[in-house]
Amino acid sequence: MFEDFVSCDVKGPTGVLRTLRSGRGAPLLLLHGHPQTHVMCHAVAAELAKVFTVVVMDLRGYGDSTRVTSDPEYHAYSKRAMALDTVAVMHHHGFDGFQVLAHDRGARVAHRLAADHPDVVQRLMLVDIAPTLAIYDNTSHAFARAYWHWFFLMQPPPLPEALIESGPVRYVCSVMGKRQAGLTAFAPAALAEYERCAQIPGTAMSSCEDYRASATIDLVHDRTDVAAGHRLAQSDSISTCCVSGGNGPATCRGAAYPVGAALRKKRQRYCWRKP
Repeated sequence: MFEDFVSCDVKGPTGVLRTLRSGRGAPLLLLHGHPQTHVMCHAVAAELAKVFTVVVMDLRGYGDSTRVTSDPEYHAYSKRAMALDTVAVMHHHGFDGFQVLAHDRGARVAHRLAADHPDVVQRLMLVDIAPTLAIYDNTSHAFARAYWHWFFLMQPPPLPEALIESGPVRYVCSVMGKRQAGLTAFAPAALAEYERCAQIPGTAMSSCEDYRASATIDLVHDRTDVAAGHRLAQSDSISTCCVSGGNGPATCRGAAYPVGAALRKKRQRYCWRKP
């Protein structure tokens, strides 16, 4: 995997961030989800690199990036802080403006990146997410059952960390294997990489702090934006698109986000356009 990509560790605001780069076109940043790493992009990265300069990275606390020490208010794992990591990575690679394709946790980072730094985001595609604030404000029984790890990981330490660390491979396989496609959808080499990284000391802490931040400081930032009427800046040349599968968080039965019903009918995509 990633045979034509060059690996580079970038010094971010609070630690080292693992990145890989290939291609010669317009810059495109790929961001992964939980509990994966940049390896989740292996099936598309090489093809995209034929058209774009592709940069993939491990989010802080994931893969081979630094497990950052957290703080009582979870600022260290806020999507605002993680968005600054992406700016640092792309600046290191020589890009002050770029496109973003992001999934799951990475898409939440990308959403905050576009809100805080609209000058650097040229185009944005968010895969399989609904806005965090909407999810927490409208969580249904169906969503809580399907995405149980959201509510497990946000519990106070040390219990979630201790349970994960008692079997990190078991945790990865449980979270990923009980989704619609099961574990057969994952390439063995990719799954092995997720399992390896799950066993790196501090990974359980980082994952929990990521989700604790989403349930606390990230909601503060989101509610501040809502109260101020702050929306993602868009124009004819800057667009944002949310794509969701038939069993994603926005489209599962009882989905928390109000567009879930519409997405279930189209099974394709919902684009947030300029008001």
